Amino acid sequence: MSKHIVVIDDCRVTLAIVTDMLEDAGFRVSTAEDSVYSNHLIYSSTPPDLILLDVMLPHMAGDKKARILKSREKSRDIPVLLISSKDEWELALMVEKAGADGFLRKPFSAPQLLNSVNAHLLH
Repeated sequence: MSKHIVVIDDCRVTLAIVTDMLEDAGFRVSTAEDSVYSNHLIYSSTPPDLILLDVMLPHMAGDKKARILKSREKSRDIPVLLISSKDEWELALMVEKAGADGFLRKPFSAPQLLNSVNAHLLH
């Protein structure tokens, strides 16, 4: 069975591009445009193998959502990668503070996305 990845981003273009890249590589993808309304994807009977989480989101920022995910027993072991166009040093600091597993800086290519996803799925 293919790995399941949840992508949370409020930009529909980003969701479409990332979904295409991941599905072309053989992943199953579920998407949400808001971190608050993504719990049904994360806490389902088949939780995701990895979460790609945009930092700048309506209602709840991605780094705050990552902190919540990492504090809950049901989701703490799911790798979370923050995605943003912020500077690398700022993203690295956000990852550290939120307890996320890594980051991917926008814009990214398909190889960059797949390398990052695959590296975190192996852990």
